Amino acid sequence: MRIAIVGCGQLSRMLALAGIPMGLKFSFINDNAQPDTACINGLGDLVDWQLGDDFADLYAALGEPDLVTVEKEQLNVDLLIGLQAFCPVYPSPDAVAVCQDRHQERLLLDKLNIPCSGYVYGEPLDVCVERLSLPLVIKSCRDGYDGKNQWVLRVPEDVIALEAEFAARQPLNRDYIAEQFVSFDREVSQVSARTINGDIYHYPLAENEHQQGILKQSIAPAPGTNNHHQALAQQYLERIAKALNYVGVLAVEFFVCGEQLLVNELAPRVHNSGHWTQSGSQTCQFENHLRAITGAALGSTKAHVISGMVNLIGIEKPALSALSATSKLYWYDKSVRPGRKLGHMNFQASDIETLNAAMLQFRDNIHA
Repeated sequence: MRIAIVGCGQLSRMLALAGIPMGLKFSFINDNAQPDTACINGLGDLVDWQLGDDFADLYAALGEPDLVTVEKEQLNVDLLIGLQAFCPVYPSPDAVAVCQDRHQERLLLDKLNIPCSGYVYGEPLDVCVERLSLPLVIKSCRDGYDGKNQWVLRVPEDVIALEAEFAARQPLNRDYIAEQFVSFDREVSQVSARTINGDIYHYPLAENEHQQGILKQSIAPAPGTNNHHQALAQQYLERIAKALNYVGVLAVEFFVCGEQLLVNELAPRVHNSGHWTQSGSQTCQFENHLRAITGAALGSTKAHVISGMVNLIGIEKPALSALSATSKLYWYDKSVRPGRKLGHMNFQASDIETLNAAMLQFRDNIHA
């Protein structure tokens, strides 16, 4: 069986590395003229695509794949729709379209009665402040990830400055949402896999730490949560997945506010906060995504140890001497530049204190 993946970054790499031992073959679609495709070198054919290219030619160049999937949500949905004429696409173009647009996400959550922070869409910033209150977080509805295209407004001067910045852009674009700033206890994510026939397996919640909007580390099972949080996260994710008729791995990020969970965002793909599953669960998220879209039975999602993941951002590859008996390095073969996710290190321990100590020592050694 051949699977084509839209994108040629590290998630495509790890999907292929999980699928090759299963006898799967892969092709990759470079849909944004990305010059650095080293992540997937040697793992399958790479085909460039741009809007206007013939889909039959693309399908043939990809080796006539049996399925198409994605490693990202920021893409042209017309690409998925065009390929859907030749083979199944999972997750569906409709599901990706909702998850790539923050306003559509919020409308879905409202429809499903799933809580998120208060928001206003597409209004001038002074109107947003009037309807909500400072502080606010302004998020572009598209192309906003890892802290990009997001602004925190804390005082009136921030509002004036950002409104002037927006006004200088021509044509004026108010395709953003203003969210009430949330004072949360912690951030967590639920990563789950759903099959074609609707079976769904959940990984334990991961507790996440971000720096400047970029995920820095995750720990699972999340030490700061309880059974109520886990059950609520699974309930919300199942509601979303069913509404979208979702197939594959889906991630939902939450703010923990006391006993309540507020949805931050959805990711229709394997997720950075699920990388710990590569060594902390019997079946990693990458294999379970492939199992889900190919119609195979899902593998166990139970955590057999306490696991942690540290992102390697904007740094050279750590020396192999940085490895310990309970850690594993995953390097993506990207060219190094500031702010870029270049790899990650997974850790395992029998208790949270030992895990925290190992992760802290590693981060201190690499100055992360």
